[in-house]
Amino acid sequence: MNSNDPRRPEKINRYKPAIHSPTANVGEDPTPDYMNVLSMIFSMCGLMLKLKWCSWIALFCSSVSFSNSRVNDDTKHILSSFMLSVSAVVMSYVQNPQPMTVPFM
Repeated sequence: MNSNDPRRPEKINRYKPAIHSPTANVGEDPTPDYMNVLSMIFSMCGLMLKLKWCSWIALFCSSVSFSNSRVNDDTKHILSSFMLSVSAVVMSYVQNPQPMTVPFM
């Protein structure tokens, strides 16, 4: 070894990510995925069963999914669930233009 070399190999510490650190699981929030699936389910229920409240819940879930999504997520799924929920709301009001009745009151 060169005597002028300032590096000290005995002082080298390999990086080991902390298991429970707040930065260890960055980007692994499943909320947008769950909301996207819920949006698709409620949209289909709103379209098939002609339930306006299902269509509005689908629109809410797709909005939450869009707002919590990351930049590198697949935007096609998020956009398709949003458009499906909007079409469910529109079609439910085209088929029955009366105001929505709340089912639990």
